[in-house]
Amino acid sequence: MSKSNQYVGLDVSLKETSICVIDDADQIVWRGRVGSTPEAIATAVRQHAPDAVRIGLESGQLSSWLFHQLKGADLPIICIDARHAKAALSLKVNKTDANDAHGLAQIMRVGWYRQVTLKGVDCQAIRALLVARAQIVSQITTLKNCVRGILKTFGRLLPKGLRSQFSRRVRDAIDGHPVLGAIIEPTLRVLETMRAQLLVYDRAVIQRARGDDTARRLISAPGVGAVVALAYMTGIEDPARFKRSSSVAAYFGMTPRRYQSGEVDHGGRISKCGDGMVRGLLFEAAKVLLSRSARPSALKTWGEDLGQRLGAKKATMAVARKLAVILHRMWTTGTTFQWNTAPASPAA
Repeated sequence: MSKSNQYVGLDVSLKETSICVIDDADQIVWRGRVGSTPEAIATAVRQHAPDAVRIGLESGQLSSWLFHQLKGADLPIICIDARHAKAALSLKVNKTDANDAHGLAQIMRVGWYRQVTLKGVDCQAIRALLVARAQIVSQITTLKNCVRGILKTFGRLLPKGLRSQFSRRVRDAIDGHPVLGAIIEPTLRVLETMRAQLLVYDRAVIQRARGDDTARRLISAPGVGAVVALAYMTGIEDPARFKRSSSVAAYFGMTPRRYQSGEVDHGGRISKCGDGMVRGLLFEAAKVLLSRSARPSALKTWGEDLGQRLGAKKATMAVARKLAVILHRMWTTGTTFQWNTAPASPAA
């Protein structure tokens, strides 16, 4: 009698993981709970599912770590899209960890899943650097806005900008006002410390970009700096994943939604699916290209013409979408940005 294939579902939480093993006939072979560590999960799977064909877990906080560790242990692990899994698991009346694990095992058995590509360790390290830097930038902006708000209460207004001169201008504004000085001075000291640490992150980002040939090529595009180049690279990791460069814009959620049913057919705003940080940075790069880039290019001319017809915001997003396509093309062909010719990409 031939062996029956086994399929495993892992419902992962921070402390424990529910495991369900089923066979080809959808009969439960074993179910239980173990600690959410690769060692505990691997031991349970080898003991209760020695003939496992597919082992599925949803994308989440621990999925990258568990996936790479279990993959290194030669287990047939698959990470699936959490939104796709939710659509299937929502059919169950009662939501429990055990039922979710059973549902994931059934998804593995029938093969109705969308596999998620998980980034490598080196790519995750660069991504963590960019996320930490972005958090520092966000906190600096929050503190500056807080100081500006306090000063407005006392009739003291600061001009826009003031990047490196912010602390000095604030101290000039509160000079002779002991109450404001006692309130704002501690915040200014925290702000100056955070700016110093931001320089540490900036140096690390620039050093990483200078040491990478692909990053240096991407930086040749207008509006693209070290942060944008590295974020774009970590967002894609492997350019061969996309057969067409035009697919990259949809991957980052920069293409309009569409709803079509019967006689109804209309488009909406951009989908905003995918990597929000990369999408936001590409939008900022497009703004820099349109407003600060002095060197003429076909991309800038196209964006300016579009802005006159559709408005600045829509034109900026269109340029960002086209820029995402161009950067992928530059990456795959190993070329730098072509200033004197039309960008090698389809119309956005």
